[in-house]
Amino acid sequence: MRTVRKLIYRAVIRQVGMVALAFSALFFFIDFVEEVRKLGKGGYTTLDAMMTCLYMQGAHFYDIFPISLLIGAIIALARLAQTSEFTILRTGGLGPERALGLLTVLGLLAAGMTVALGNWLLPWTEHQLSLHKSLFGAQQGLSLGTGGTWLREQRQAPDGRHTITVNVGSATSDKVLGDVRIFEFDSSGRLLRRVSAEAAQIEPLNAPNTGSVWHLTQVKETRWTATDRISDEAVQRGEPFVAESKLDTMAWESGLTPLVVAASVLPPDTMSAYALWHYTQHLASNAQAAQRYESEFWKKVFYPVVCLVMVALALPFAYLHARSGGMSLKIFGGIMLGISFVLANHIASHLGLLHDWQPWLAAAAPSLFYLLLAMSAFAWLVRYR
Repeated sequence: MRTVRKLIYRAVIRQVGMVALAFSALFFFIDFVEEVRKLGKGGYTTLDAMMTCLYMQGAHFYDIFPISLLIGAIIALARLAQTSEFTILRTGGLGPERALGLLTVLGLLAAGMTVALGNWLLPWTEHQLSLHKSLFGAQQGLSLGTGGTWLREQRQAPDGRHTITVNVGSATSDKVLGDVRIFEFDSSGRLLRRVSAEAAQIEPLNAPNTGSVWHLTQVKETRWTATDRISDEAVQRGEPFVAESKLDTMAWESGLTPLVVAASVLPPDTMSAYALWHYTQHLASNAQAAQRYESEFWKKVFYPVVCLVMVALALPFAYLHARSGGMSLKIFGGIMLGISFVLANHIASHLGLLHDWQPWLAAAAPSLFYLLLAMSAFAWLVRYR
């Protein structure tokens, strides 16, 4: 079995590596052509464009790895079947259970690699990409949409529980924000204070997971000194109701941790499972919609299962007979089946958001369906072919 394992694993890993390398080179070329248009803006050089493309490969590799696993495994197993090597192995005692066990181990190793990619490599490359883009001005920053992103927290005050709402208009990285607006409301929902700043630098507090300090620049602060209904007598007396002040810098302490702030400005698909879970808990505790991030969290949890599905889809090709003809067409059909799974996996999450399905069910349903389909095809080939 050691020789058989080495033969199959070497063939599959070689083909998967070649397919993944080809896809990565293609994405690098496409990204580099896009980045060439930005050359010369803010000192952006060709070397900087290449570094940007390298950091972007982390997200690309995470996306293409399952389909690369499928294509590589199909090619490797189909070649073993075409040269009758797999037939010889079956004659020598390699039964369906052992073949399934061999590829299951390979799928589990690929799933572990996917976990490492999604929870460590992908967030690290995205962080490095944000830092690299921040060196070249706001035009290279993170895209937050036309309305920016919103954050919310509850804070205990002597007169009751206050609500703090923060709007971030732009971001050059997960710790450097622009166009920041802070609104403070009392327990009755009346606006007490508004702070506007051109930029903010986020730093964590000394104690971990307790909050952060926002170093604001070019600050304009507005306070409503009277929260009751304005009367005619108060107006005639000339009582001040609004106090405005301008400051060059201001340190504002917040209960929002740097992890929560980063999660609000980074794309959900580039975050780790822990960061997604932590951010969904924050949104739920502040009565904010968390369906999108819950969906991404469960997609991240079930994403390693995709590797097992891809290996299961590739296994039946080892039992095809090359003499029956149409081997190339069968391989093409298998690849199209894998691509249809990837599309179904993405569409299911969007349908889950539209129809308010359980996030874990929307994330797991495509994997379970295609895994059942692959095992059914494998059982039919073993029995009748």
